[in-house]
Amino acid sequence: MEKQGRLVVEKVGGRSTVTRSFSKYPLKFIIPRKVGSSKADAVWVYTLTYGGGIVTGDSISCEFTIGEGCTTVITTQASTKVYKSLGAKCSEQVMEARVGSNALLAVIPDPVTCFSTARYSQKQIFRVASDSSLVLVDWITSGRHESGEKWDFDLYKSANHIVIGDEPLFLDMVHLENGSISSIAERMQDYQVNAMVVLLGPKIKHIKDLVQENVKRMMAEQLHNHSTASGRQQKINSDYRLTKPSFIASSSIFGPKGIGVVVRIAATTTESVYKFLQHQLAGMEPLLGVSPYH
Repeated sequence: MEKQGRLVVEKVGGRSTVTRSFSKYPLKFIIPRKVGSSKADAVWVYTLTYGGGIVTGDSISCEFTIGEGCTTVITTQASTKVYKSLGAKCSEQVMEARVGSNALLAVIPDPVTCFSTARYSQKQIFRVASDSSLVLVDWITSGRHESGEKWDFDLYKSANHIVIGDEPLFLDMVHLENGSISSIAERMQDYQVNAMVVLLGPKIKHIKDLVQENVKRMMAEQLHNHSTASGRQQKINSDYRLTKPSFIASSSIFGPKGIGVVVRIAATTTESVYKFLQHQLAGMEPLLGVSPYH
């Protein structure tokens, strides 16, 4: 696939620096000179598409190389909008990133928002070294609530591959498609956001450990609160049915010696996921110059 974007970050004078950058329609990179504290050695890259979203038939491919010891953030200025599909055509986006030794890459975009009838597929491949660090947030909302659209798109696929050396370390696929038996909306029920957070590597070990403990505590408290409420209510009304929690999260480790953690989230509001990300990733501010999602 022809590349619409390439970007290389290397050390120049001891600082992470963009040494090569190329993008063409419909992709554009915005690289501010400074984001947040000047003490932090991090390059921020904002990716956007002309027209404010992805249209039918768009096929976007980009490649990032993060050199040894460098820190890079790839983010967006707003949610990635995928417009209505014309016929059965599927829009696609492919990103490949190479993360060097002792380097940190944080991919922290706003969510994907698919319009009614949209068909969209994305694939992200991360090739890392044994001591690379990676933060990956991949998430989707149910659509344009203000227009009455909730899980009204036709197809959404998102694949994430992390490869260390020549060995696959983490493979994940989300596939949401309207079928003849049930719609996406019926399967998702009241949940309006699906999200995944991956934390990998030595530079963010303290954040990885903290997030894991926080998720376990949050879910234990929620389960206890719902059980207590259920017990009280059942004394009053035997027909009571336990309401669904508005925010569900789980965490699990992966890789040799548990070097990575994946957190999966389902929530009834986009705002609650933003707040979760703000709180859990706040410890990255010294590394990135700015706390993610603030």
